[in-house]
Amino acid sequence: MSYVDGFIAAVPTANREQFKKHAEITAAIFKESGALSLAECWGDDVPEGKVTSFPMSVKRKEDETVVFGWIIWPDKATRDAGMQKMMTDPRMKADVNPMPFDGQRMVFGGFKMIVQA
Repeated sequence: MSYVDGFIAAVPTANREQFKKHAEITAAIFKESGALSLAECWGDDVPEGKVTSFPMSVKRKEDETVVFGWIIWPDKATRDAGMQKMMTDPRMKADVNPMPFDGQRMVFGGFKMIVQA
């Protein structure tokens, strides 16, 4: 069954277009590296929680928006190889395609899919 990478991050709201451009470039690299599909989503209805929430998990500031995304891979081996390719791709260098957000507050992980409908 497929393998999924998921992430959430806080992006300065003023950087929406920069984030979109960054996401489009990285999407192309992920697809070239074996990803089946991916999505990057801009927060629209992301409430602040009392115990846990998306905003709390990324320490969202007042002038930031939570983004949520995922990449679907055929399997973990393809994902591991694809991530290696992506990390060495010249289009991912900070001076070419800078991250328009604080990557230290990004939450991410890889997941084995157990249900797909």
